[in-house]
Amino acid sequence: MSRQHRSRRDPRGPRPSDAQRPEAGGRRPADAPAERPRRPGAGGERQSWIYGRHAVAALLANPARNCRRLVGLAEADETLRRWIAAARARLPADAPETATREALAALLPDGAVHQGVAALADPLPEPALEDVLERAAAAAPPGRAAAVVVLDRVTDPHNVGAVLRSAAAFGALAVVLPQHGAPPVTGVLAKAASGALEHVPLVRVVNLARTLDEMKRAGFWCVALDERGERALSELDGFERVALVLGAEGEGLRRLTRERCDVLARLPTQGPVASLNVSNAAAVALYELARGGVG
Repeated sequence: MSRQHRSRRDPRGPRPSDAQRPEAGGRRPADAPAERPRRPGAGGERQSWIYGRHAVAALLANPARNCRRLVGLAEADETLRRWIAAARARLPADAPETATREALAALLPDGAVHQGVAALADPLPEPALEDVLERAAAAAPPGRAAAVVVLDRVTDPHNVGAVLRSAAAFGALAVVLPQHGAPPVTGVLAKAASGALEHVPLVRVVNLARTLDEMKRAGFWCVALDERGERALSELDGFERVALVLGAEGEGLRRLTRERCDVLARLPTQGPVASLNVSNAAAVALYELARGGVG
């Protein structure tokens, strides 16, 4: 089906069933295995240092987190003791450890902006896509679309973290990205997320195109953001569930990802700069959804 044909599909009403969709021949066979929940470390991720005040405070407040060490500068000791009151059962007995600025910096990547505190933690368990889809039905209030952000070719951990932060701020259900090529969860990503990593599920999938098909079957409309889109995002309506699909700057979306999307939409930028950084584009698009401009 051509992109032009897809863009003329009436976006109002329920998501078409597989039997109604012309492209249904590409759907997953009925006997194919579903995505399975990923356990901590299943993607090669191990314990990592999370640093920065917002990131560490959110980590300590998250009952799903197991913290192995908590280290801070002497001047941060009182703040740390307030934070750990609700997390004591998940912390080692000697927490918080007090360190000099030089000793703390030596634990972390070069140039890490730690703001005087860092925590060594086990990775978060990653939910299955099906868990997110099950939440979508009752997630959005009337007049507002339930949203999931899908990232393709976005490899910069700063961008992924910033997208997570916007997703948390505007109530997105999850951020979905491919296992291959996406950045691991490190202190850099967590610092950029400013605590949002603890609130918004980060779902890794094996096959992004197949994932979009699965989301369609769950009632999502897949909207790719592209500066060449035929319609402005604010012009779309009638969506109850939306997958906002964004690609990296320069490379954009892969062909198979683009072809799985129902419509290409653009943000109405003006002036000499026609495109936005992926994290900025995600923030603007999620704001549009949050205020009811799409839905």
